Amino acid sequence: MKIHIKNGHVVDPFNGIDRIADVFIAAGRIAAVGYEPAGFQANSVIDANGLVVCPGLVDLAARLREPGFEYKATLDSEMAAAAAGGVTSLACPPDTDPPLDEPGLVQMLKYRARHPNFAHVFPIGALTVKLAGERLTEMAELAEAGCVAFGQANTAVLDTQVLLRAFQYAATFDFPVWLQAQDPYLARAGVAHDGEVAARLGLTGIPVAAETVALATILQLARETGARVHINRISSRIGLEMIVSARAAGIAATCDVGVHYLHLCENDVGYFDPHARLDPPLRAQSDRDALRQGLADGSIDALCSDHAPVDDDVKQVPFAEAEPGATGLELLLPLTLKWASEMKLPLSRALPRITSDAARILGVPAGTLSVGSAADICVFDPQATLRISRETLKSQGKNTPFIGYELAGRVRYTLIDGHLAYDGSWD
Repeated sequence: MKIHIKNGHVVDPFNGIDRIADVFIAAGRIAAVGYEPAGFQANSVIDANGLVVCPGLVDLAARLREPGFEYKATLDSEMAAAAAGGVTSLACPPDTDPPLDEPGLVQMLKYRARHPNFAHVFPIGALTVKLAGERLTEMAELAEAGCVAFGQANTAVLDTQVLLRAFQYAATFDFPVWLQAQDPYLARAGVAHDGEVAARLGLTGIPVAAETVALATILQLARETGARVHINRISSRIGLEMIVSARAAGIAATCDVGVHYLHLCENDVGYFDPHARLDPPLRAQSDRDALRQGLADGSIDALCSDHAPVDDDVKQVPFAEAEPGATGLELLLPLTLKWASEMKLPLSRALPRITSDAARILGVPAGTLSVGSAADICVFDPQATLRISRETLKSQGKNTPFIGYELAGRVRYTLIDGHLAYDGSWD
C-alpha cells in the first residue's frame, strides 16, 4: 500500500522539519518527506492542506485495563480512543489484574494488541511480584517477553532494602526503573493537596512532602547503584527542583508530568468535583505554573496522558470516596496545544514532549518521520475545535474534569504502520 499525504504542514522535531511538504509511504514505512521517490504510484492520497502532519504521539502512561478490569475499559475501547487521539505508541503500566509480573501475562497482552488499528503497546513490567514490594520479579525474563522498563504503577515499595536490590538488579542489565514518588504514610487517607482548598472543604490533605520524601529515597538509591530512574507524574515545584539538582550531580533521572497538571490546580476541585480526584493530587497554582515552565524549558522531559478510565459507579460518589484517575488519551493532543498556545511555544518545541522526547525515554524507535521508520503519523487540524462530552469520548471511561471544555486540535487521520487506523475527516 502506497500513500501520499500532500500539502500538509509537516512538523517533525526529531529531524528539524517544520514546513509545508508531502509525505510518501510505502510498505508501512516512510519512503520520503518533501520529494516524490522515483516511480512512486500512490494507491491513496490524503489532502492535508491546512492540516499539521506530525509523528504519531507517544504516551508514557495509558492504562488499558486488560487483563482484569474490563468493567472499567477494554482493549478495543481504549485502542479506539488512542487512534482518535493520534496516539500510535503507548506504555502500559503494570497494575492490571493480575499485575504484569510474569512473562506469560506480558506475552498475552502483546498478542492481544496485535491489530492493524491498535497502537504499539510497550508494557512496563512489575518491579516486584504482585506489586507487593516484597520479592523482585524476574526482570530479565520479563524484558525478553517485551517489557521496556519496570515499575510499581501507583504502589510504593515500603521496604527500602527491597528497593535497593531492585535498583541493583536493574542497573546490572541497564533496565530503566519507573516510579511514582509518593510516600504512602505521608499520603495515607489523603484525597487532595494539603492546602487552602482541602482545609476549606474539610478534606484530608496529601502534603508536598509525600512527594519529596519519596523522591529523596529514589534519587539517593539511584546515586548509590547507578540505576536509570524515571519519575512518573511529578506534581510539585520542589520535587522538580530536586530532579534538576540530581541531574546536575550526575544521576540518570528523567521525569514526566500528566497533562491534567498543566491546566488544573487545587482550585479545580471546586465543590467536591470527583473528576478532579487524581493521584497525585492537583496541587497549588504555583506548582502548576512551575510544571508548565519546567516542561517548556526541558526540566521535565515528557508529557503523558496518565490515562486511567474508570466506571461511573466510582466517580458518582462523594469526592473522598471517588477512585482517583481521569481519561486522557483523546485529550493529550488538544491539551498539549492549549499549553503551547498559552506559553507562546511553536509546534516544533511543543510536539517533541509527546513524540520524540517521549520515545527517547521509552527507548523505542518512534516519534519520528525519518525515512525508513514506521509510518506512524498523526494528521490534525490545529484550528478546529471540539467540545468535550461523554458522547465525543471513545474511551469507555468518561471520567474527565474537562467535560464541557471546547479545545482546539482535532485529529483528522491516524496512521499506524502505514495503515489508516482512524479517519475523522467527516466528524
